[in-house]
Amino acid sequence: MSATILIVDDEENLRLTLSRVLTKAGFTVTTAASGEEALRLLQAGAYELAFIDLMMPGMGGLALLGELRKFYPDMPVLILTAHATLDSAIEAVRAGARDYLVKPADPDRIIARVRDILKERTQPQRQREILSQIQSLVSELNQFSQPGEEQKVNALNMLPPTDPARFLQRGPFSLDLHARHLMQDGTYVPLSPANFDYMVTLVRHAPNPVTYEVFVREAQGYEMTRAEAREMARWRIHELRKAIEEDSKNPRYIITVRGTGYRLAI
Repeated sequence: MSATILIVDDEENLRLTLSRVLTKAGFTVTTAASGEEALRLLQAGAYELAFIDLMMPGMGGLALLGELRKFYPDMPVLILTAHATLDSAIEAVRAGARDYLVKPADPDRIIARVRDILKERTQPQRQREILSQIQSLVSELNQFSQPGEEQKVNALNMLPPTDPARFLQRGPFSLDLHARHLMQDGTYVPLSPANFDYMVTLVRHAPNPVTYEVFVREAQGYEMTRAEAREMARWRIHELRKAIEEDSKNPRYIITVRGTGYRLAI
């Protein structure tokens, strides 16, 4: 997979290291030492993904993100942050950033996250159209079913995956670990790469509670204190609830375990 990537960070060593990592992985990389320099580059053309540091002299990462969104509202942005600016990173995600990575991030995790995001963006629209058509046809077929037959029709749409190395199945949830897709009651649920990893962690541990620290370690590869991990996990769970719960304020599936973390109720 090849793509053009912009790295914006005032720390020269980080820019060079991240540029080497991504270039070695086959990406075309451009770097900028400030938000102002990045804006000039962005005015000349789009990139397929951008890394933006939050804390920079002059134009900071949040301000740059706001300006970038005016030019390229759909361009994915990964925020680079330190533990001390974690709240700002979450604010950036709310403002439209695709994800955030805590510095220093593991090179393999950086490459995997980039590939996941780019793969998600380039996924053929036809695949989603086919899924939608299948769901519509099953719904229409159910309208013609005789009493007692509807369950059989739904079963055709819910044939369980048979490869345990590829699929995780718990209750209404089926996760394809290769395609990184979530199905809920036979319906495709779009998730960001990081949110998918949080869902995988929930499902693997279900119905047992998952602590904040375990969430961050297994889904994002970071070792953090409970307070730090709690702040990082809260936003991901908020996003997951919006995706899978009928009423995210009164969740049925993702239950808060006070002072500990969350569990998947199935």
